[in-house]
Amino acid sequence: MNIAEFIANEVKSNDVVLFMKGTPQFPQCGFSGQVVQILDHIGVGYKGLNVLESAELRNGIKEFSNWPTIPQLYVKGEFIGGCDIVREMFQAGELQQLLSEKGVAVAA
Repeated sequence: MNIAEFIANEVKSNDVVLFMKGTPQFPQCGFSGQVVQILDHIGVGYKGLNVLESAELRNGIKEFSNWPTIPQLYVKGEFIGGCDIVREMFQAGELQQLLSEKGVAVAA
């Protein structure tokens, strides 16, 4: 399985996937940490993939999404965006609405 297939499989197999620097328990950049805080605040289950563990994954996700920065959030296979987009959507209530529309359970 090449890196694009791995990424596609992760995005298809999990309702919510966050490609990030570090892990949800220990984010290793401020932007990844902000997205983790937002997702945890909403109470949505998600899979965090640490791009720092693999240069192939770090470069592969940028090519996969055609988006230059990390973190990257995917919901039900759809690329949502990076930290700024996720934060703006959360503050406007749009992220919660999107999760609800896509049938993703949230605690809050």
